[in-house]
Amino acid sequence: MQTPSQAGTVVVIGGALKADSDAVWQRIVDEAGGPGARIAVFPTAAYEPERIAAQIVSALTRCGAVAEVIPIAPHLPGVDLQARLHDPALIARVAASRAVFFSGGAQEYIVDTLLPDGRPTAMLNAIRAVFEAGGVIAGTSAGAAAMSRVMFRDAMDNFAVLKGLLRAGREYDRGLGFVRDGLLIDQHFLKRGRIGRMLPALQTLSCRLGLGVDENAAVVIKGSELEVIGGSGALLVDLSEATHDAMLPAFNLRGARLSYLDAGDRHDLASGVTTPAARKLRGRRIEPGAPGFKPADATGRYFLDILGEGCVLAALTQLLDGPEPEVFGLAYRASPQPQEAQPDLGFEFRLHRGPGLVGWRDPAPGSDGCTLLDARLDVIPVRVAMPLYTPLVPEPLHVVE
Repeated sequence: MQTPSQAGTVVVIGGALKADSDAVWQRIVDEAGGPGARIAVFPTAAYEPERIAAQIVSALTRCGAVAEVIPIAPHLPGVDLQARLHDPALIARVAASRAVFFSGGAQEYIVDTLLPDGRPTAMLNAIRAVFEAGGVIAGTSAGAAAMSRVMFRDAMDNFAVLKGLLRAGREYDRGLGFVRDGLLIDQHFLKRGRIGRMLPALQTLSCRLGLGVDENAAVVIKGSELEVIGGSGALLVDLSEATHDAMLPAFNLRGARLSYLDAGDRHDLASGVTTPAARKLRGRRIEPGAPGFKPADATGRYFLDILGEGCVLAALTQLLDGPEPEVFGLAYRASPQPQEAQPDLGFEFRLHRGPGLVGWRDPAPGSDGCTLLDARLDVIPVRVAMPLYTPLVPEPLHVVE
């Protein structure tokens, strides 16, 4: 029997697809067989399942699919979930599909419904059969997070996870396991600064690779091959060479490798080889270690909130094409929560150039897309002054007599 990493296609969407993102919807339909492909839509994670399911069906139908809702969701009123999970008619509809799509919402609803206490339901077995037959499993936001064998369950406070709050069944849990072992999927990644939870989770859970998909982007996964599509990109986090100091009483990390992949880029998880989109290869190759390198970016920004929206990507692009071989940022809680342990604990993020750092910018007019490979990251726990700063006060005048 094929293993999950060798069977069908997985499409993980980072969430918040924009109105003009038909390329992502169309790719799902094409992977499922093109016009007329039957796609089963599960609004299981949604807080408003009927409304969300209707939107997904409309998008897929517009791209030529025959999409239908499988009405299994905790928030559907008057529904006997157990009966529907074992309903032969619903199971037959899923079995006849070429693709399954999971909505956004809360990924714990997906797992608790389809995989209660780690036991697969008849409905989940039907979904897995679609995948093992070469079908497509797709999901957005929560639906993407559930694809890993281990997933973030309810870890909305990135900084709390960075400080050590990572508990089984709370912040993380088992997922559906449609991607290979050792690969952790996260979503809304750059928009919400979720590298703060990705790094300690990878270290604690002994996962080598993390794939953080940003909003309005998707990654198509076929075996070991990744392809980024949509209007944004994804960050690949590799801890295979990373180390940490077990004597330090807080999370720390040295030598993580970060690569940012943009629309059209491909990456092979088995070989580690990245192939940038052809349009980028026609443009300028940026290689800070090459003789005669001249930075195009003169900024020397320090990132006072490295977990802020888009800050990690901004820091990476500054590292690639800026004047300095290191870029620094800080993660800390400006206003600690009541009773928070170690309120003055923060983390310095030090991005630095590895020997293989290289990148390309999209040469298309008006585009800010880029590909960046093999930046290095250290995370060092620090004590932050509380408050971090105080206002200046007027100094008394000294009268000379």
